Amino acid sequence: MALFTYSRLSNLLRIYADKPSILRTATEITRGPPCCVQLVRCQRTVDTKALQERQKQHMAKGLPKQKPITGVKRVIVVASGKGGVGKSTTAVNLALGLMANDPSKSVGLLDADVYGPSIPKLMNLKGNPELSDNNLMIPLINYGIPCMSMGFLVEDVAPIVWRGLMVMSAIDKLLRQVDWGLLDYLVVDMPPGTGDVQLSITQNIPIAGAVIVSTPQDIALLDARRGAEMFKKVNVPVLGLVQNMSVFQCPNCNHQTHIFGSDGARQLADTLGVQLLGDIPLHLNIREMSDRGKPVVVSSPDSPEAEAYRKVASAVIQRLEEINP
Repeated sequence: MALFTYSRLSNLLRIYADKPSILRTATEITRGPPCCVQLVRCQRTVDTKALQERQKQHMAKGLPKQKPITGVKRVIVVASGKGGVGKSTTAVNLALGLMANDPSKSVGLLDADVYGPSIPKLMNLKGNPELSDNNLMIPLINYGIPCMSMGFLVEDVAPIVWRGLMVMSAIDKLLRQVDWGLLDYLVVDMPPGTGDVQLSITQNIPIAGAVIVSTPQDIALLDARRGAEMFKKVNVPVLGLVQNMSVFQCPNCNHQTHIFGSDGARQLADTLGVQLLGDIPLHLNIREMSDRGKPVVVSSPDSPEAEAYRKVASAVIQRLEEINP
């Protein structure tokens, strides 16, 4: 069976656009006797409904059917409307926080940002994944977290210059051709924005919930809202918002400064009717440890920053239990 691609859809739309309308115009209707007018109007309504139903069925055939990832119980996606808000750092520390809160749970980490993979650096991992006996890629592991990223398959500085279809093929391989073993949670670090990758992932696999990361800054909140609305449109539960870089505390005098604004994400969460999962401070330790590939949850487990991530992880689990008890 041929795939229902974007080009085929465009071609179908052009064909339908060139064909004369199967519905009679208002001018044609008014030329007939009154009884014919009523008949044609009724027929036009029936034809419209039938056409809409056929179009709905046709489009449904073109959409991929959601299929769970083998061995994975729940998928949690971490997303943002734009880059530079600390989404990847949050995804890494969320995964580590989930395991720190309950060591009996197994957690995996998937880097779905094909163009700008950050997980290899953040998790201090290098090398190419080996293949299992079933020709599935075996994730690289550090800190007890199995990880998979496009960054493992290309050179560190090599640009990934791909068109959309190649990106979709890569995402499919990262989703379907990885031997995750048995995982309670798979945390997916999504690329910024609301484009093809986000739609492809939400249409291909069942997602337990989405976590939206944003700074309190107004310009970041605009894009965060778009991201949240996108997940609602594709019927993915929004677990809540994480307010990253919420406050800076001077290490010398302990004075707190809201560099990016105050409580912007909290206000957005209230507007969207979702929960604020937690506040992550703007702290030098988070940045330094991330650059070294030693996330604060494992490198500084007793720090207030690590505690903030663990609280977010607890809030995520609580929301998952409320949605799917």
